[in-house]
Amino acid sequence: MPESGIVRRFNVRIPLRDQITLSADLTLPESLPAPAVVIRTPYGKTGKLQSERAGRFAKGGYAVVAADVRGRGDSEGVFEPYRNDGPDGAEVIAWTAAQQWCTGDVATYGGSYGGRIQWLTALADPPALRAMICLVTPSDPFVEHPTGLPTPMHIDWQRFTDGRVPQYRDDVDWMSVYRHRPLWTMDEAAGFSSPNWRAELSHTTLDEWWEPVRYQHRIGEVRVPVLHISGWYDDEEIGTPANFAAMVAAGRPGQRLLMGPWGHAVNTSRTLGEVDFGPDALIDLDATMLAFLDEHVRASKPAAPPAPVRIFVMGANEWRDERSWPPPGAGTAVFHLSSQGHANSRLGDGVLTRTPVAAPEPADEWTHDPGRPVPFITNPSSGQIGGPDDYHAVETRGDVLVFTSEPLTEPLELIGPVRVIAHVETSAADTDIMAKLVDVHPNGFAQRLCDGMVRLRYRSGFERVQPVTPGEVYEVAIALWDTCVRLPADHQLRVEIASSAFPKFDVNLGTGGDMIHERDGVLARNRLWHTPDRPSRLIVN
Repeated sequence: MPESGIVRRFNVRIPLRDQITLSADLTLPESLPAPAVVIRTPYGKTGKLQSERAGRFAKGGYAVVAADVRGRGDSEGVFEPYRNDGPDGAEVIAWTAAQQWCTGDVATYGGSYGGRIQWLTALADPPALRAMICLVTPSDPFVEHPTGLPTPMHIDWQRFTDGRVPQYRDDVDWMSVYRHRPLWTMDEAAGFSSPNWRAELSHTTLDEWWEPVRYQHRIGEVRVPVLHISGWYDDEEIGTPANFAAMVAAGRPGQRLLMGPWGHAVNTSRTLGEVDFGPDALIDLDATMLAFLDEHVRASKPAAPPAPVRIFVMGANEWRDERSWPPPGAGTAVFHLSSQGHANSRLGDGVLTRTPVAAPEPADEWTHDPGRPVPFITNPSSGQIGGPDDYHAVETRGDVLVFTSEPLTEPLELIGPVRVIAHVETSAADTDIMAKLVDVHPNGFAQRLCDGMVRLRYRSGFERVQPVTPGEVYEVAIALWDTCVRLPADHQLRVEIASSAFPKFDVNLGTGGDMIHERDGVLARNRLWHTPDRPSRLIVN
């Protein structure tokens, strides 16, 4: 139904430097000229959700330019994920600012792919850019998937963006596809051909090929205010608080961080899986975004400046305003991993304790079988990888080390970045060390909070591969991303250690080979040490 006070213009062509044009739909407010919001997407500029979003911005007094990125939808060119989106974005902003219906002031908005390309655009320093709203923003290569390879579930996304319009994917048995080897022909196993998939597989270190799609190493060059939005269970969560902290450290004013109890689809449901985060989980996000735009695009100062950080504390199910991330009063919590060498499964003797290990303890051993990887609980779609799932059953496996605290005698808050320091060795030419933080409820429900992993060949970074010497002990720091939770009394804190989390990460075959064209793996017999001189431990904040 037509909306009063809003004018829509469809398939407006925006010319670019190389004689191709992008297709954009315009949504204009009643009062013109107006500041503008640019939205760019590979998922189709048309449709109910895009139309509603553009309408809300227009009713707030902003002209909206919603454009298909190069090679997608009605835009010309070839789609090469992220590679042209920085320069293209700068040109779209310049075109928008020059239109008679625009005041010359432009902001950008977008989530996921549309979040990352805002940063790539901002690196070009468009003169008209005033602010950005970045939701669930992906990080640089290898940050979210630190295996040197894309997650197997990325082939689902490659299928979704194959061709020019979103593809239907429910007619593919994706879990079977994810088990396919070699990785090189996983696209064929899914029934299509993907040059983009194979191009990514061909670059397993951080070489120059990745430079056009990176932004976090240059984030201090971005000068505009940014509203950073994500959820604690967003499967790309790590980038949002990291980007906020980096911009603050660079002295860029106007940074805001908003983190809710959400997955990748922010602010859409108060529940994820079996967990209900309460009636306050959903907020008036439109009002928050418009207030941010008014402040930084229209220079309309609020009567009471909002707090730089607004976070939802899971468990307490309440919102808190803070001055920084991590919050200054959060403190640091350290828990030590301890056992008598039999921490295999939740039925073993693994203990998580505040007290450092005072005497030598035997190492825990487990065998990683590439043909029988530890499952990571998730739906097949790459749209949301995992959530607050119950790992009670997975923790019965002997190739999962489990370290559990005593029941808490009082509530415990864990707020901030999480990491595990592990001292490990392997019999193989390579292996993965996976760590997971779990909230164990009194009824046994083992709720995943966050997780991360290190592939030993990349233990010192992704600039080059480092050989792994069988039997040598390595200290590795495993980033488990961030959490914000209040564990009630009687709950227990748990850390899992394993060597796979499939299909979130590709399975390490243990050969030390290229992993791309190989089909067969070897058993890796791995050890975790926890002694006074090799203290394996969990650190929050």
